[in-house]
Amino acid sequence: MSITVPSTTPATTSLLSPGRQALDSALFQLDQAADRLGLDDGLRTMLATPRRSLTVAVPVRREDGRMDVVQGFRVQHNITRGPAKGGIRFHPSTDIHEVTALAMWMTWKCALVGIPYGGAKGGVSVDPASLTTRELERVTRRYVNEILPIIGPERDIPAPDVGTDEQTMAWIMDTYSVNTGYPVPGVVTGKPTTLGGSLGRAGATSRGVQLAALKALPGSPEGRTVAVQGFGKVGALAARYLADAGCRVVAVSDVTGAVVNRSGLDVDDLRAWVAETGGVYGYRRADALSHAELLELDVDVLVPAALEGVITEENAPRIRARLIVEGANGPTTPEADRILADAGTTVVPDILANAGGVIVSYLEWVQNLQACSWNANEVEVRLRDLMESSFDAVAATSAERGVTLRQAAHIIGVGRVAEAHRMRGLYP
Repeated sequence: MSITVPSTTPATTSLLSPGRQALDSALFQLDQAADRLGLDDGLRTMLATPRRSLTVAVPVRREDGRMDVVQGFRVQHNITRGPAKGGIRFHPSTDIHEVTALAMWMTWKCALVGIPYGGAKGGVSVDPASLTTRELERVTRRYVNEILPIIGPERDIPAPDVGTDEQTMAWIMDTYSVNTGYPVPGVVTGKPTTLGGSLGRAGATSRGVQLAALKALPGSPEGRTVAVQGFGKVGALAARYLADAGCRVVAVSDVTGAVVNRSGLDVDDLRAWVAETGGVYGYRRADALSHAELLELDVDVLVPAALEGVITEENAPRIRARLIVEGANGPTTPEADRILADAGTTVVPDILANAGGVIVSYLEWVQNLQACSWNANEVEVRLRDLMESSFDAVAATSAERGVTLRQAAHIIGVGRVAEAHRMRGLYP
C-alpha cells in the first residue's frame, strides 16, 4: 500500500501552502523507503501518522493594551525509540502541516544518527520581529503553558529553531520549572550555559553541515567555492566553518537580499555588517544579486540553510552546484530531487547534514540528567564521531543499493524505527 500523497505537479503545487508541500515531501520520502524495506500496510500507516498533534490558541497581550490571538502547535510524530525531541519555531507561515512534516523528519534523523529519541516539532504562527521583548516572552510562556501537559525531560524536549533562541529556551525552562516547583534544566536543550546548556550547542547544526560537506567533497576542500542560501543562525556559522576549512565562500543571502564576491567573502566582516545593519543587503565588499541567482551560481557547494521548498522542479535544471548540503529542513522537493539525481548532483540530505543540532541537544540532555558538564572538546569529539559514522553508513547503503544519499538515509532511519516497532509489539 502506498501512502497517499496529493499531486504536486506544477498545476497544483502553487495552490498548496508551504507547510502542505513539506508534508507531501515527507510522506513521499517515507513511501519510497517503505517500498524498499517491504513494510506492510499497517506499519506504513503507523509510521505516517503522528502519535499526538496539539493545536492551541495563544493570546498575546500587546504593549498598547490590545490582545491578539495566534495559533500554536506541538506534534509528537513517534516515540517508539525514546522521548520526543524537536525544535520550536516562531514564524508567520508556520502551520500544522509544516510542523507535522518537521516532526516526521526529526524521527528519521534521530534514528539515523543513533540517538534514543523520537521526533517532535512545535511552532507559533507569529513574526517575532513584530513583537517587543516583553511581548515575545509573554507569547512564549503562554504557549508553553498550553503544551505543558505533553512536554518534560522524559516526554518531549523542545529546542530552538527558526525565530527562537537560547533566551526562548530559558523562558520555557523557567515556565516549566515554576509549574513543577523545582528547576528542571533537562526540559529543553539549546539553553544558556548558565542554566545547564552545553558548550558547543549554539554552533552544532552548522558544525554538522561543515562535517557533512567535507565528507562529501572529493579531495581537498582548499579553494572550493561555496554559496550559502540563508545567512542566519545555521548558514552564517556554516559559512564560517567552511571558510575555516579552506573553502572560498563566494555568495550568501538572507531575507534582505543576496551578495556575491568571486574572490571570496570575508565571512567575519560580513557577519559584523549583518549585526550592524540587520542583513546582507548593501554589503560594501560584494555585488548584489537576486535570491534566485544565488541558487543557480556555478559553485562547488550550495548550502540551502533557510526554509523548506526552495529548490523546486522549476529551478533545479538551472542549479550548477556539484554538491548540495542541506542545512535547512526540506529545502528540496521530490521533483527537484529527481532532476538533480539525473544531472549527477550529489545531495547530502537534511536528516543527515543538519543532524549536528540534535546530536549536541542529546549530549546536553545527557549532561543535565547526570548533573555533569563536558568541556567543548569532549562535545566536539562526540559530535564528529556521530556525524562521520552516520555519513559513512549512509554512503555505504547508497553504494550497496544503488540509491541516492537521501534514499539511503531514509532507508536507515525508517528501518530502525520500523524495527523498534516490531520489537516492542502492539499494546494491547
